[in-house]
Amino acid sequence: MFHRPRVIPSLLLRKNGLVKTLKFKDQRYIGDPINAVKIFNEKGVDELVLLDITATTDKRGPNLPLLARIAAEAFMPMAYGGGITQFEEIREILRLGYEKVIMNTSAIENAELIREASECFGSQSIVISLDTKKNFFGNYHVMTHSGSNDTKLDPVQFAQEAEKLGAGEILLYSVDKDGTMSGYDLSLIKKVSEAVNLPVVACGGAGRVDDFAAALHAGAAAVSAGSLFVFYGKHKAVLITFPTDEELTKAGVFES
Repeated sequence: MFHRPRVIPSLLLRKNGLVKTLKFKDQRYIGDPINAVKIFNEKGVDELVLLDITATTDKRGPNLPLLARIAAEAFMPMAYGGGITQFEEIREILRLGYEKVIMNTSAIENAELIREASECFGSQSIVISLDTKKNFFGNYHVMTHSGSNDTKLDPVQFAQEAEKLGAGEILLYSVDKDGTMSGYDLSLIKKVSEAVNLPVVACGGAGRVDDFAAALHAGAAAVSAGSLFVFYGKHKAVLITFPTDEELTKAGVFES
């Protein structure tokens, strides 16, 4: 059914190191980002997502020197998000070699930045991260500031608005599922993917390779994960890994 959908490790930056979170909290140190990129190079990963999870809450811009060092080691396309508020920051990140920029808080606070950037750099370069959390009544809301601020916005409506403004892709992040390794929020993926014509990348909750196939069946165009690629075993020892093509084919993610 699927040819070769993208399977994308999502790496979380805090200062100069990598961390992994649980529901956007409880940050656990994972290691050095450049070492991680080198390992993913060796494993032939098609694409990487790199998110600085404290840039916005620290009220600072992207760490461009660090991003330059990481980009210099990467053999695969990379997308970066975190702390982006200015058009010139987008230009500089793309100039460093990143294929895409990811906006979350700035996309909510300054939606015109989506239009301005997509018109200049092309929609394919602009990704909107919908960090989504379900409230007490079961309604989904878009979160900003690393999941700490509830915008009350409906993710379906904002995804449609982002598409109108020129976004080229949606990174659909479930805050409730992040780090739980309990499977993706398939209902959320279905709601958003059916509402837009953009590729939707599912993120948050993958605990085994079979979860990728479930997300693709729910409507995602690609899948992203964090814990699955950095933890090993029931005690979650840190070990960076990536499934083989054979494993992905057996799980129904790749077409045989």
